[in-house]
Amino acid sequence: MMNFMGTHNILGVVIGLGTFIVIGVFHPIVIKSEYHFGVRCWWAFLVAGLVALAGAVVVHGVVASAMLGVVGFTCLWSIHELFAQQRRVEKGWFPKKPEKQERRRR
Repeated sequence: MMNFMGTHNILGVVIGLGTFIVIGVFHPIVIKSEYHFGVRCWWAFLVAGLVALAGAVVVHGVVASAMLGVVGFTCLWSIHELFAQQRRVEKGWFPKKPEKQERRRR
């Protein structure tokens, strides 16, 4: 497969398509994460990003290494986007999760 992509000069197109898909997948992940957990889940994106970047260094395949790098930096950028999403919710651009109501027994 790598010979085909290298011979036909489509390696950049494959990596570009993968990058497009990763960014498209992370957009709703950030929105849902902020909705359900708030910004306190930023550390999960940090850990995932660092693990993916470490994997990008270890993996030998060009496409796999590039995609791990893209996922890693997308996770790190998602930390910024979590806090930006919080501000968008405060402005009313996105719905805020309703607070849980305590059940009171009388």
